[in-house]
Amino acid sequence: MEWLEYDSAACSIRRSLDVIGQKWTLLILRDACNGVRRFDQLRDHLGVSDPVLAERLRTLVAAGLLEPASYSEPGRRARKEYRLTDKGRDLYPVLIALLQWGDKHCSEPDGPPVRVTHRDCGEPVEAKVMCAAGHELTAPSEGQTAPGPGAEVRA
Repeated sequence: MEWLEYDSAACSIRRSLDVIGQKWTLLILRDACNGVRRFDQLRDHLGVSDPVLAERLRTLVAAGLLEPASYSEPGRRARKEYRLTDKGRDLYPVLIALLQWGDKHCSEPDGPPVRVTHRDCGEPVEAKVMCAAGHELTAPSEGQTAPGPGAEVRA
């Protein structure tokens, strides 16, 4: 089967973008990966409006990427913070890949504004595409697309 014969609506990339394809979503996930969990902290750090942030958080909770947890500061009412779920943490390599791409193609002349390093050894963190046997793929032409069990033929 040729690529153009596949129904693109069944594509996992398309389905993923239905969940995470909005700018604020990825920025919220980036901040959550860096320990920012509270609504006011997210709003202030991202510069997003309350209604947009509230809607994005509802969507991320409904999709199972974040889970709300109650907290309260002494003398204040209980509030919610938003913690990454396993499903949300599974997007970490995607965020690292976007960071690498941005560092390479969108950085200022002074270089990237953020470095992510391995906490244990201090070396830079990288996202790589590898096959199950451990071979690194450096170009799309090194991969081969074939129908999977959920493939649908275009009508």
